[in-house]
Amino acid sequence: MLVDTPSLYFRSFFGVPRSVRAPDGTPVNAVRGLLDVLARQIGEVRPKRVVACFDADWRPAFRVALLASYKAHRVADVGAGGGVGAGGGGAGQVERVDGDLLAQLPIIDEVLDAFGIARAEAAGFEADDVIATLATRHRGEVDILTGDRDLFQLVDDAAGVRVRYAVEKFAVVDEAAVTARYGVPGRAYADFAVLRGDPSDGLPGVAGIGAKTAAALLTQFGSLAAVLAAVDADGGAGLPAGARRRLRGARDYVRAAVGVVAVVRDVPVGAFADLLPAAPVDPAAVGALAERWGLTGSCTRLVRALAEAAGG
Repeated sequence: MLVDTPSLYFRSFFGVPRSVRAPDGTPVNAVRGLLDVLARQIGEVRPKRVVACFDADWRPAFRVALLASYKAHRVADVGAGGGVGAGGGGAGQVERVDGDLLAQLPIIDEVLDAFGIARAEAAGFEADDVIATLATRHRGEVDILTGDRDLFQLVDDAAGVRVRYAVEKFAVVDEAAVTARYGVPGRAYADFAVLRGDPSDGLPGVAGIGAKTAAALLTQFGSLAAVLAAVDADGGAGLPAGARRRLRGARDYVRAAVGVVAVVRDVPVGAFADLLPAAPVDPAAVGALAERWGLTGSCTRLVRALAEAAGG
């Protein structure tokens, strides 16, 4: 099980009431929400290995160099007091992160370590790239916990890779589910996203080409590379005139966005122990953290889930 940790703690922060606080008043809604998600999913799926993946850089320089708009709307104006951040942001920039969430990130690290749940990141890359690398390395079934559609590009029935999608109560997303949603197989999702765009990541898409047209083009030609080849072919190789004109006008964007949207599958993630323990590796630390931060219920549920997974 590969956990898109930033995706899940952001969702928890905005989904769990901010009134959830530790005895000293520190907000812990994101911590509690993340632990409860892990407990439910580990108890249900019963994986043998679990890795909590993190962003070492939320806005990698190589993606910003390709497309300056990539996540640009999330950059904090630190000098003007407009936000705080976490991560390198490519050019030394930081992400706009609510202070109440920022205060919880070290707690998340401490609790995961006390339980013995592996954490992984790679310098210069996002959690998505770490997940892609580990999923590609693993020989066997992989469940990816995320609320990010970008990871649909990893869905592969033959390889046993599926997404458990947080936005839909962790519904299992396999190739059939991706096709039902978007009209393209999972392996084509990155090409689809380039054409359609994704405002949440600062990807404008190709003007005039929405989801239906993007799916139709990829179904007709098989890949974005083949669509672009048709743009340059004599007579358009069956490409509708309107789409051909729009794609010609957006050629620079499309070529850059391909390298932005596609996850990197070979980032430098070293070897680490990812076997899920049957019980916390440091129960005393778990107990102390649970008491200090008011997380007794969530920690108890996760302890139970570890035991259930070990028994499964």
